[in-house]
Amino acid sequence: MWVDSHCHLNYDYSPKSAEDLVREALDEGVSHLMTIGTDLKSLADVVAISEKFSNVHHTVGVHPHDASLMTDDDLIQLRHAASHSKCRAIGEIGLDTYYEHSPLDIQLTRLKQQLELALECQLPVVIHSRDAESHLLNELRDYSKRLSPQQVPGVIHCFTGTQAFGQACLNLGFYISFSGILTFKNAHDLRESAKVFPLDRILVETDSPYLAPVPFRGKKCEPRMVKQTGLYLAELRGMDADEVARVTTENAKRVFRI
Repeated sequence: MWVDSHCHLNYDYSPKSAEDLVREALDEGVSHLMTIGTDLKSLADVVAISEKFSNVHHTVGVHPHDASLMTDDDLIQLRHAASHSKCRAIGEIGLDTYYEHSPLDIQLTRLKQQLELALECQLPVVIHSRDAESHLLNELRDYSKRLSPQQVPGVIHCFTGTQAFGQACLNLGFYISFSGILTFKNAHDLRESAKVFPLDRILVETDSPYLAPVPFRGKKCEPRMVKQTGLYLAELRGMDADEVARVTTENAKRVFRI
């Protein structure tokens, strides 16, 4: 069985419904799904989907793209939302200077506040990272120092960073999650990282509806397709697919306390 450790079930998959996506994923051997919060306006929809399915859990957080829209009152709402029985992490949070829809200084402020919330709630974080490795690593180091020894810091989702950044995150206790990008023909450096990072710290995800893996390129990505990324990871590492499925599933369950 596989776990889709990062998907967005509240997005538009017309004509398919969330019920279709969860059922079809299970048919493909995907036992659990993490549907990810990115803002407060869609939070109710994310929570409703999580509550509807026993094998779906969720996260709460404000994406760095929306950092400039976030208010201090929103932190109060996030704190309340984090207490939900099926909330398993604070995220998707992080830094993004590729698009920089929000200024970096504001992204940093809101990231610090949400990392603080994760510490307060004793929840792991789901980190978005794009073109901001040095800034982000500084924040993750400070955050990790304040964790208790038994706490899992979180996961670097949809990893596309440098191998050095990934290793630094692993050294801090983070897990690394690979998406369908791993199967893209121009992802040579990413594949090299996937070969050497320890399997007991790797997750797989779809980030659906984005980034459909080969052979589904050009189609809307769905949670069932995480299996394809997992099979590709197994082939890349020269390992039995059942073993990769078992270990990555155990990893996801450990991170998200499923």
